[in-house]
Amino acid sequence: MFHPATYFPINELTSEALTRQKVKLFVARLDTIHPVVSGNKLFKLQPFIQACEAAGHSQIVTFGGPYSNHLVATAFYCKQRGIKAIGIVRGERPNELSHTLGQCLSEGMELHFVSRTAYDSMQEKEQSSTLSDQFGPCQIIPEGGFDSIGASGAGDIMNHPFLQTVSHVCLAVGTATTLAGICLRAHPSQQIIGIPVLKNMTDVEERLQILTQHSNFSHLTLFGEYHFGGYAKHTPVLLNSMNQLYINHSIPTDFVYTGKMMFGLMEQIQLNYFPAGSTIVALHTGGLQGNASLPTGSLVF
Repeated sequence: MFHPATYFPINELTSEALTRQKVKLFVARLDTIHPVVSGNKLFKLQPFIQACEAAGHSQIVTFGGPYSNHLVATAFYCKQRGIKAIGIVRGERPNELSHTLGQCLSEGMELHFVSRTAYDSMQEKEQSSTLSDQFGPCQIIPEGGFDSIGASGAGDIMNHPFLQTVSHVCLAVGTATTLAGICLRAHPSQQIIGIPVLKNMTDVEERLQILTQHSNFSHLTLFGEYHFGGYAKHTPVLLNSMNQLYINHSIPTDFVYTGKMMFGLMEQIQLNYFPAGSTIVALHTGGLQGNASLPTGSLVF
């Protein structure tokens, strides 16, 4: 069903501000690759699925929170491949499941809710044997694919010929797995712009070192002020900007990742951060299913 995705549409955005700043802005529509396993998820998951099948395992154990796009994508992908999916969910089971977790169940994922302390300890590599004892032989996928395997898969995004020609690549940052892959595969002359979606996310470079075994990220700039209160938090200003982006350019975004990324990127363009002549690509990493948890009418798309 799935194939290595080295092609996806890239849309150019035009506006008076971009013309005034003499900057070109494009959006790489990874969200159009697949309605569920969209964006960066396909790239990060493929090598784990391949490793699972090569090892002869029949199940995958992975991790995520109640709004995890990663959990949904893994549940769907595993169902298509005939692999049992087990999701370890951070936090106690709520009285009403989020739309995200409900979709995981509908795709056949078995959910296990654990305390935040247990959740963190279960993801430590030395606990892999404990997970195998509990669930049986399995392929373990850390939260968001946070592993050198996931980073390597995410790096394949840069195989798109157009991405190899631009001056700047911008993306939202969660676990930093996709960011690590992009940093590894970007040309030294290209600048990478990361916009963390978590509040006080001060360990990005440490995460990158773990994932890449490199310590020099001189071509990376982080803008940490666009989290809008923290992970999965939002404000009327954010939702309004998402609506305006859709009205003006027909590009839907999500309030957890890409909406924040596009807001920050557009503001930095307005603030004249990018030199005249820059060509910027913003990576649309999918995750649109998360918008279903917003009150009806919040978004125009």
